[in-house]
Amino acid sequence: MKTRRETLEEFVFADPNDSFSRYALALELEKEGRAQDAVSQLREVIARDHSLVAAYYQLGRLLAKTGFVEEARDAYRRGLDAARAANDQRTLREMNEALEMLE
Repeated sequence: MKTRRETLEEFVFADPNDSFSRYALALELEKEGRAQDAVSQLREVIARDHSLVAAYYQLGRLLAKTGFVEEARDAYRRGLDAARAANDQRTLREMNEALEMLE
């Protein structure tokens, strides 16, 4: 039986531009303790789809958690721009709070 990660990897392989599957894969990789792989997938999500606001938040959170504070700040700042563009007030607030905690 396939794991959730394996299924998501198949989806991403079949459609590399499937932002949701790649985002979900990143979260699964983090659950498995593969933070660096998760960061790589989140960066790829953002590179392919600037509008997936949650990816910026998760990238910033994961970078901060693993000690890459300046990179986390950058991810949150870029995410703030994406959240404004998407008029996503909830994520905008969450990222502002997360960024303030890093300052």
